[in-house]
Amino acid sequence: MINKTKFQVEQKAFKILKKTGMLIIDQVNGFCTVGAGNLAPLKYNQQINNMIKETSKLAKIFTSNSMPICLFLDNHEEDRPEYPFPPHCIKGTGEELLVTELEWLKQTDSLMISKDCINGFIGSIEKNTNKNLFIEWIKKNQIETLIVTGICTDICVLDFVLTCMSAINHQIIKPLSEIVVFSEACATYHMEQKDLDRLNLDQSMLHDQENYHQIGLKIMQMRGALISNKIIFKA
Repeated sequence: MINKTKFQVEQKAFKILKKTGMLIIDQVNGFCTVGAGNLAPLKYNQQINNMIKETSKLAKIFTSNSMPICLFLDNHEEDRPEYPFPPHCIKGTGEELLVTELEWLKQTDSLMISKDCINGFIGSIEKNTNKNLFIEWIKKNQIETLIVTGICTDICVLDFVLTCMSAINHQIIKPLSEIVVFSEACATYHMEQKDLDRLNLDQSMLHDQENYHQIGLKIMQMRGALISNKIIFKA
């Protein structure tokens, strides 16, 4: 059994001052809806439920103020489920669809990008044109600050944020200069021995939810992202 985390990441409120965009990562049935798939929770999960609630609340503020929103939606072909994880979010299963609480975003101008890999920055590259849809969205909307939400804190969110910080440093994603991870709108999964047995997974896949949530936040903070537990918006 993994020991519970012995640290908490220092966080503070963030006030939106610059031109800001919002990114929602993988809040789909396959990761969030009870019983929806191999990597979905088997019962009500407070951290995941809170993530969805806080994401929807912030997204409504963004839409009411005509501020840009982008969503990454995990979406895999059946022959490429993504090792070492069990098959998940396979196209056509319903796992790849937005959770019910966020379906209203389909009726907005939000950009929705289907991705077939953990790292949404890479998943945003169109295979036939090599254009990066995420970078084009940033430039089109002249986004200077990006608020990131989603699941999993220590996997898809972490991979994206680290890549994006490098892209900022490499100056290929101007005018973006600041990444804010909204911790209350992020979550990860919990996997015990019984889950490994059920899914026939290796011991290395043991995963304590709160522990790895904090680890993900800490690594992103160490790489230059701002970690915030409260977003303050003033028109």
